[in-house]
Amino acid sequence: MTGALPGQAERLAELHATAFDVPWDAAAFALLLDQPGVFAVEREAGFILMRAVADEAEILTLAVRPDARRSGEGTALVADGVAAASLAGADRVFLEVADDNAAARALYVRTGFTEAGRRPRYYSRPDGSRVDALLLALNLPGRLP
Repeated sequence: MTGALPGQAERLAELHATAFDVPWDAAAFALLLDQPGVFAVEREAGFILMRAVADEAEILTLAVRPDARRSGEGTALVADGVAAASLAGADRVFLEVADDNAAARALYVRTGFTEAGRRPRYYSRPDGSRVDALLLALNLPGRLP
């Protein structure tokens, strides 16, 4: 489940650049994909990058092209990523999301995530302001008591 496929880091970087103001480059994706337990689920309009270690998984990033948003792509990517994490043995999935990212927060609430914590002033914005990161968690059905 680890190691980048040919051209994968470049594809992920290109998609990430369409979705984020401060995108990750291909080198960053290549380094992540070489780490144990890191995997990507790709679709034409986006991808989810996750890490599964022992009984926990983390969503590292999720990107959907702007022209494909509100089409169900994000929901499908989360579902596919969570299913892959479950197959890898995860009982729980975590992620961090900026408190001011209403669209992402709505997606994660729709897919069953709940707030598990907060990191005050975690993200910096181009204008110098700072915003909290919300730590969200999802217990996988049938995995935890």
